[in-house]
Amino acid sequence: MNRALDTPLPLAPKAVLFDLDGTLVDTAPDLGHAANLVRAECGQTPLPLADYRPVASAGARGLLGMALAITPDHADFPAHRDRFLELYRANLTRQSRLFDGMDTLFAAIAARGARWGVVTNKPEWLTTPLLAGLDLGAGCACAVSADQVARPKPAPDALLHACELLALSPQDCWYVGDDKRDITAGRAAGMHTIAADWGYLGADGPIDTWGADRIARTPQELAGWLMP
Repeated sequence: MNRALDTPLPLAPKAVLFDLDGTLVDTAPDLGHAANLVRAECGQTPLPLADYRPVASAGARGLLGMALAITPDHADFPAHRDRFLELYRANLTRQSRLFDGMDTLFAAIAARGARWGVVTNKPEWLTTPLLAGLDLGAGCACAVSADQVARPKPAPDALLHACELLALSPQDCWYVGDDKRDITAGRAAGMHTIAADWGYLGADGPIDTWGADRIARTPQELAGWLMP
């Protein structure tokens, strides 16, 4: 179900904040590639990208859970995690790209005189080079990573820090994400929340049960909501 007609839009935002993996950028190909390199080092054959896409928003925990069927409490998890992150850092923008329609959405945000930024559970040492590698650094008004605040999403800390950097109140911001924790964090911060139906979506139940204010099927649909 798309709630586009169910929830009235607030006043046009002064900033639209995005989750990174699975919302702003399709990073699954490079995340899956790094996970398959770890599998290869363990003597296993590669898995198809389709296996990794649903867990791509869950970071090393999700990717290694799929690749090696291990959880963070496994004795070998820390070593595999460190190797996975090393391999991923070396392949950050091998195939990662903006989702289709994101340029249209950026244009709609600019036409409103608003700004856009990123709030992600990715660490800063991966977030900054990824944005730079995709030539997004100049347009991004703020980028807040999980290791820059006390608590990652679903806590609201990173979103509230983004508001501080932008000198805006949460009510002036929309937060867009493809995982239930994004919606939980956005609501806790007091922002208007939009679930990105084009993203990875994870395993937290149907998207219309997350409690988002609206569900956007595509970036273009979200851009349309910003038009005067």
